[in-house]
Amino acid sequence: MLKNQQINKGLLSWKSVISIYLSITCCSALAQEKKTVAKPAEMVGALYAAFGNNHSRAVHAKGIILQGDFQPTAEAKKICMAFQYQKQTPVTIRFSDFTGIPNIADTTGLSNPRGFAMKFHGDGGITSDMIMHSFNGFPVGNTDDFVELLTDISKSGPDAPHPNLLEQFFGTHPIAKTFLTSQKPPTTSYATLSFFGVNSFKLTNAKGVSKYVRYQLIPVAGEHFLTPEELKMSGPDYLSAEIKDRINKGQIQFKLYAQLSAGDDKIRDPSIAWPDTRQRIMLGTLTIKKLSENTVQEDKSLKFNPNNLSPGVTIADQMLDDRARAYPISVKNRQ
Repeated sequence: MLKNQQINKGLLSWKSVISIYLSITCCSALAQEKKTVAKPAEMVGALYAAFGNNHSRAVHAKGIILQGDFQPTAEAKKICMAFQYQKQTPVTIRFSDFTGIPNIADTTGLSNPRGFAMKFHGDGGITSDMIMHSFNGFPVGNTDDFVELLTDISKSGPDAPHPNLLEQFFGTHPIAKTFLTSQKPPTTSYATLSFFGVNSFKLTNAKGVSKYVRYQLIPVAGEHFLTPEELKMSGPDYLSAEIKDRINKGQIQFKLYAQLSAGDDKIRDPSIAWPDTRQRIMLGTLTIKKLSENTVQEDKSLKFNPNNLSPGVTIADQMLDDRARAYPISVKNRQ
């Protein structure tokens, strides 16, 4: 981390050198304990191996697009100088099911966690993206483990001997087992489901003061889930049908929060959720107003990249950087 920096031992004690090193390491947005070995193409390939190469999004392939706006709070302006926190901004939203299977049934367990992506549209054509899902956490803490998990899923079909590779992975990665076996029940609507940005970001205000945060998107209507009886009566595309009916009757709102890190929170490990007791600052209100066209071409061309950020927001863990490099490969394959 002290690249191109020559240290004069006569001027700086080793104690000072270590102090400087730790300061840079802790504050760097790209700092991490383990350098990623897997290449971006390997991540995309592992997703295709697990869910099939359907010439669609490699993950969260099935979704629906809507339009609305985001109104920031006064507090948002104080903690971040990004354009979306300065004034009301148009947004494009996409709700989705999990996996890269474009016709997956909304009723199956594999459709969880649900996905949420939002593109802020600023003046002059600038944009900024935000990506979340409906589980507060991630199965693993780094990209290499994620590639291994996906690979093991692809090789652990019903005919694989036990313990299969996925079961063996769970033995050494208990958080992954919790993630895959503790999802929320099927939601009544995309509009009644909370979403979490499990990766960390550094928000910086106009004075240069920074805070590490994770995003939370909370529905104004509250969270609601189907009963087992209601689930049996629901069709494979009930979520898109429900959201179309709901938006035709009125607007949908969510509150966007920044959960602030504190103490020894794991900033660079998305598999470790921060305590619910951490302070939250409301960044603003998302109001969804109408359906988008939802043509095949619109869905293919609409890109969300976690590294597409406006000044004032920077990534704070390596997995985001790795994902950002993998997204163009998936986008190219879906065209």
